Amino acid sequence: MNLPTKLTVSRIIATFIVIIILIFPFYSIGFQWPQFKVGTIIISLQYIVAGIIFVLASITDFVDGYLARKNNQVTDLGKMLDAIADKILVNSVLIILAYKGMLPIIVPVVTVLRDTFVDAIKMQAASKGKVVAAIKSGKLKTATLMIGTTLAFFYNLPFELIPINVSDFLLLIATVLSVVSGIQYYLLNKELLFANE
Repeated sequence: MNLPTKLTVSRIIATFIVIIILIFPFYSIGFQWPQFKVGTIIISLQYIVAGIIFVLASITDFVDGYLARKNNQVTDLGKMLDAIADKILVNSVLIILAYKGMLPIIVPVVTVLRDTFVDAIKMQAASKGKVVAAIKSGKLKTATLMIGTTLAFFYNLPFELIPINVSDFLLLIATVLSVVSGIQYYLLNKELLFANE
């Protein structure tokens, strides 16, 4: 297993750590996450710790691909794990944070539906021996989602005094990009999808 693939695997492991931090009932073992106040905002260390791990995991998403291309270490296993790691990291965190009321429910709903739709296109293409290339709007969607989600973890700091919720704003932009990129994936590959065998 090369270094880029190891980074991808570490992202999957980090995702499960974030999930545990967010949903495990720590009070049941007598542990209470410390809280502190920043201005008028009461911040739980639980979300700060989970947010830091999320940021580090998100960074590996860019580093592993860069290293794989730079060192000519792109493998089918690496590409498959990278796609899985991205979806586990982003979608699971979006669902949990939406459930906790920290971001709009429309964000994970649209994101998961879009990813399912695009994955279906990719699988159909693969069954015909073709590869569906990534597109810029999809990459921009992922980057915007990660930035918006990071701000949600950190209570919108340092933008808490701005009249709009920057995290929600970015996540709603990412939601629009999810729809746009999903449509683009379809339009770019519809001839392949409906081509006769």
